[in-house]
Amino acid sequence: MRTISIANQKGGCGKTTTAINLSACLAHRGKRVLLIDMDPQGHVALGLNIDTKERENTVFSILKPSNGSRSSLADLSENVSKNLDVVPADISLSTLDQHLSMVEGRETRLKQAIRRVHTLYDIVIIDCPPSLGLLTFNALIAASEVFVPIEMSLFSLHGISRLMEIIASIKKKTGHEIQTKVFGTIVDRRTRISREVLENMRNDFSDTLF
Repeated sequence: MRTISIANQKGGCGKTTTAINLSACLAHRGKRVLLIDMDPQGHVALGLNIDTKERENTVFSILKPSNGSRSSLADLSENVSKNLDVVPADISLSTLDQHLSMVEGRETRLKQAIRRVHTLYDIVIIDCPPSLGLLTFNALIAASEVFVPIEMSLFSLHGISRLMEIIASIKKKTGHEIQTKVFGTIVDRRTRISREVLENMRNDFSDTLF
């Protein structure tokens, strides 16, 4: 099973759009896909018309300290189309850091949850929040691959350096290998900034550029 996180600490660069469309395309090609939202903004649910207002089965339910429940990600998911299940998020996810502050292994809770459903899916896609806190750490440690969308701005390109440092730190501390791929989003080749950022991406990430 492939597990892919879509990550970049900068907001507005296309993480959720990428996660939704990549999941939908893979499901259309016959892959069994689980899309997990790790962003408290809950935009995956918004983009797929899932109402989370009175919903208890969000990703927070499986990540918070155990209350004796044996629920799995599959139990919490909602089927939105053939081969595509979604585990949505809502604002409650923003409190996870507080709930897990003294919990051992808090950075691997998502990885453990995904491991329990590995026979049910071919691919897991994880939409990360625009930050490098506990939620993104969980997503990176759970993933075998990370796709990094970079919008056509120098701010987005600059922000990726910190993410790459985090990925290198995870590898050094845990031995966990994460394959990294970057790609450009919101590209308008008529503008000079788009052409310059694309050229910088080719120079800096030639071996890992989609």
